[in-house]
Amino acid sequence: MEKLLLEAGRCLKCKKPRCQMHCPIYTSVPEVLTLFEAGKIHEAGEVLFNNNPLSAICAIVCPHEDQCLGNCIRGIKGEPVKFCEIEAYISRLYLEELTIEKAPFNGKRVAVVGSGPAGITAAMLLAKKGYKVTMFELHDRIGGVLSYGIPEFRLPRKLVQDLEDKLIQLGVSIKYNTLVGPVITVDKLLADGYDSIFIGTGVWNPKTLNIKGETLEHSHYAIDYLKNPKSYRLGKKVVVIGAGNVAMDAARSAKYYGAEEVHICYRRGEEDMTATKAEIHEAKEEGVIFTLYKSPVEITEEGVIFADTQKVTLEDGTTKLETIPGSEKLFPCDSVIISISQAPKDNIVAGTTGLETKYGLLVTDEKGHTTKEGVFACGDVVSGAKTVIAAVVAAKTVAQSIDDYLQSDSQN
Repeated sequence: MEKLLLEAGRCLKCKKPRCQMHCPIYTSVPEVLTLFEAGKIHEAGEVLFNNNPLSAICAIVCPHEDQCLGNCIRGIKGEPVKFCEIEAYISRLYLEELTIEKAPFNGKRVAVVGSGPAGITAAMLLAKKGYKVTMFELHDRIGGVLSYGIPEFRLPRKLVQDLEDKLIQLGVSIKYNTLVGPVITVDKLLADGYDSIFIGTGVWNPKTLNIKGETLEHSHYAIDYLKNPKSYRLGKKVVVIGAGNVAMDAARSAKYYGAEEVHICYRRGEEDMTATKAEIHEAKEEGVIFTLYKSPVEITEEGVIFADTQKVTLEDGTTKLETIPGSEKLFPCDSVIISISQAPKDNIVAGTTGLETKYGLLVTDEKGHTTKEGVFACGDVVSGAKTVIAAVVAAKTVAQSIDDYLQSDSQN
């Protein structure tokens, strides 16, 4: 606490706070820090929670180096203010002590399909407005990527459980182990009396390398592995193909659960990696080895055959990646984890009339309306794999759109 107060005291309380302007959800950083320094922790937590119901989560998993941390004026000549650490402390305390009053029922029912960041945000905001919300979750826990995609050693599951408690306090009903799509269709939900439907099912189909050997017994996809890494027996030496945040989580998990040697193998250089610098640094700190400029050619029972790659500068000054002919070589390992992004499953689309998709993603307008009347969507199922905070921001917009749609409908 004392250390965090000293950190808060370093903030210059800028008139035009760059940290706030570069926050996707426009967190009121100077206001929160001022309240915190004055000992008004509950009030500070209230500001954070009302602006972002997942503040306690985002304080941990946001790419802060691109947002508040990376744009702090203090960081130009020295160390930036670590607002995210202060936010995490305040938001965790606030969430633990918060009790929410259930709003009076306004006569309208909404189905929320998927309980990831977008679904939790939409359900909470709509329940606060008096809608009777039923959440449909495929698994036995809510959270989506928060529970099944981010390792627990990085994101404590208690934070997700606390959010679940708040949803229940608000009167949200949660149907666990329920797949919407083939049997319980969107059309059936509408026929059963739901006035509107929100879809926030995320992206859970792994993208493939399209090389020989991907189905072998020791080859896995990161999005599947991260659902329950403790159940896998990867062996002593593991190769992770890819360099995004999911790849880092998979590599760190493999190391955490007993692999002696874990390699991140990537076809480009470190400067091209899509993972945050913080995730890359933590992976290195935990002993993950980075093996770069390697492009996978084939997965065999003995390991992965990689070809070497190199950057070539063209006449116009741009660069392109080339494979070096004849450089193919076996990289021995016990297990392979493939992590090159994800795509949505088609359970809902296949069983629903009138939902348009593009490249596998649901098509919506800027307010989240799908091509089917009364059905809204946002998050990764619309945008493709993005950040938790991006899903929260989109869900705030779409929750308001659903409210506008239903209130307008009730007046007609």
